[in-house]
Amino acid sequence: MTTIPSRLAKSVHIAKSMEEARRLTIDAYRAWYRSAPEICALYALNVSPSAIRLKIRQDFEKHRDIQDINVINLLLHKNQQEYQETMNCWKQEPNIMHWFKPLDDPAPPATFMEKFYAGRDDPKTVASF
Repeated sequence: MTTIPSRLAKSVHIAKSMEEARRLTIDAYRAWYRSAPEICALYALNVSPSAIRLKIRQDFEKHRDIQDINVINLLLHKNQQEYQETMNCWKQEPNIMHWFKPLDDPAPPATFMEKFYAGRDDPKTVASF
């Protein structure tokens, strides 16, 4: 599939009321939900569309209680950016699979090498400038 940057481009739409923001949010959710099989096909993922839909649902549920209209507008704008980048295949498979990375580590690294491989520094040994 060729990349057509304007295929999914939308002008910025700022919601002025909570009802309008709710409608825009539902439209964004539906677009993601319907695109799950296409995402699997575009990136040749070893993940089912239902798993992608579950992750999309979790991401939308995470912001469910936000009541500030400005924050909602910002999240909707970021959502549209992410959707356009994903559907135009401007990402690579690791970027998509990062969605499924567990948020909590099973065990914190104990030895120096484990911390080194995890990319963490011991705050006591890091020199501050």
